[in-house]
Amino acid sequence: MDKKTEEFYVRLKEELANTSTWPSEYLYKFIVPTDTKKIEEVENAFNNMGAVIKTQQSKAGKYTSVSINVNMESPDDVITKYLEVATIEGIISF
Repeated sequence: MDKKTEEFYVRLKEELANTSTWPSEYLYKFIVPTDTKKIEEVENAFNNMGAVIKTQQSKAGKYTSVSINVNMESPDDVITKYLEVATIEGIISF
């Protein structure tokens, strides 16, 4: 992980710790190329967690937005999930 990415996650952890009481609901948002396998990889990362997953394809159909609302135990758990899905080719987290 490069220094800029590491700093981002340190800041995110601090913000999450200061703005929420944990455990807490967290909304992940990702954009992936419209590829069934990649969308399934994102969804599978949240299997058996009681997550509510919504997908919406872009107008041109090239990308798919994946929104995942899930109860997370701590800011560390939120970041761990981001790092887990970051390995999916073409994914954008926001």
